[in-house]
Amino acid sequence: MATKVVMAQLSPTMEEGKLIEWKVEEGAEVRAGDILAEIETDKANMDVEAMGGGVLRAILVPAGTTAPVGTLIGVIADPGEDIDALLAKARAEAAASAGSTAAPTAEPPPAAVAAPPKPAPQPIASQPIAADGDGRLRASPVARRMAQQAGIELAAIPGSGPAGRIVKRDVEDALRAGAAPAAAPGAGTTTAPLPTPATSGAPRLVEQAIEHSQMRKTIARRLVESIGPVPHFFLTTEIDMGRALAMRAELNAGLEAGKIGVNDLLLKAAAEALVRHPEVNASWEDAAIRRHGRVDLGMAVALEDGLITPVLRAVDRKGLETISVESRDLIERARNRRLMPEEYMGATFTISNLGMFDIDEFTAVINPPEAAILAVGRTEEKAVVVEGEIKAQKRMRVTMSCDHRVIDGAVGARFLETFKAMLENPLVMVL
Repeated sequence: MATKVVMAQLSPTMEEGKLIEWKVEEGAEVRAGDILAEIETDKANMDVEAMGGGVLRAILVPAGTTAPVGTLIGVIADPGEDIDALLAKARAEAAASAGSTAAPTAEPPPAAVAAPPKPAPQPIASQPIAADGDGRLRASPVARRMAQQAGIELAAIPGSGPAGRIVKRDVEDALRAGAAPAAAPGAGTTTAPLPTPATSGAPRLVEQAIEHSQMRKTIARRLVESIGPVPHFFLTTEIDMGRALAMRAELNAGLEAGKIGVNDLLLKAAAEALVRHPEVNASWEDAAIRRHGRVDLGMAVALEDGLITPVLRAVDRKGLETISVESRDLIERARNRRLMPEEYMGATFTISNLGMFDIDEFTAVINPPEAAILAVGRTEEKAVVVEGEIKAQKRMRVTMSCDHRVIDGAVGARFLETFKAMLENPLVMVL
C-alpha cells in the first residue's frame, strides 16, 4: 500500500514549510525511519522520516519550494503499485490551490489572450524553461539574484520548479556544470556608465528582493500580534556590575571546563527575582492571569535571518554552573537550527541581551503570552557620584517591557529593584 509523504506540522505555529533538500532520490529504495528530506519550519530545520518502506516513486515538491502544511510532497510505494490516481488527485489539488490564490484581473491584456495555454504543472520531472505571458522567464527571486551575481543567462538554465520555474537548485546545478557567463552587450547597444564610488573599493548597493524565510514570516506575524493588542510600558534602571563581574572571575578561575558568562548571571538573577515576585512570572489569559509554578526563561538568540528564543527550564532550581552548561548547549543548537519545538516554546519570561553589540539600552517587544521581557545593554565603565565622591564603576542599563494588563508600574519596579540587588550583591545568588 502506498505511503504518503506530507508536509507535516513540525512546530505548533507552523503553517507552511520550505523543502530545503531531498535526502533520497526519486526511484531509490527506502525503509521506515529513513530520513527523506529536510524541511525549514518557522523556527528550525527538521528532518522528515519515512513512515513506511518501499520505493520513493514520486517527488511532488522540489527542493527550494514552499508548501502549506498537509500538502502531499512525495509518494512511497512498491515498484509495480499503481499510484496514478494518487498523483492525479495531488496535482488537481495543487492546481486548484494555485487558481484560488491568483490575483483576479478585470480584463486580460491582448497578449495574454493570444498566448497559447500554459502546460499543466509537472513537478516530478525537470521541465523546459517557461515564460510568463509577457515573455519574462519564470524564476524565483533567489535564482535571479544568484544568476546575476554569477554572470550567467537565466535562459540557459533548465527549470525544475512548478511549470518550469527556475529555482535555486537549478542555478547551483548550472554553476557546477560550468555554465557560460552572460554575453556582453552588442556593439549597437549603449549602456549608461556606473557612477564611480567616491572612495576606491567602496561597496555598491544592489537592488534585491529577498524571499521571506519561514522564520521571518512568523516573526512578522507574532510582532503584529504583540505590539498592537498588548499594552506595553517600559521601566529602565542602571546596575553596578562590579561585584558580579568580580565574582564571575573568581568562579571561572576554579572551573576546568566551560566558563560562566555574564548572561548566566542575568538568568540566575532574573530567576531569583521572579521567585520573589511571582506576579511578574505570569501570562495573560482571557479568563484569568496565570502565575506559573516554575521559572522557564527564554533567551533571545540572533540568527542570520531572524531570531529564536530557546527556553531554559526550571532556572529557579538550578545553580550557576548548570545554567551555564545548559544555556550554552541550547544556544549552540539554536544557531544551528536544531532545536525541537518543546525547546523554544513556553517561556514564562524572556531576556534579550544586545550588550555584545555595544548597545547602551533598548526596548524589546513582549512575546505573548508572556507578560514581560528584559532588554539588556552593554556594561561600560563610567564616572558616577557615590556618597558625594566621583568614582569609576562598571554600569549596565536594563529596560523591562511590561504587559500592563498583568503588571502594574509599582510591581514591575519592585521586580527590577530585586533584580538589581541580586547583581549588586551576587553572593545572595550562590548561597
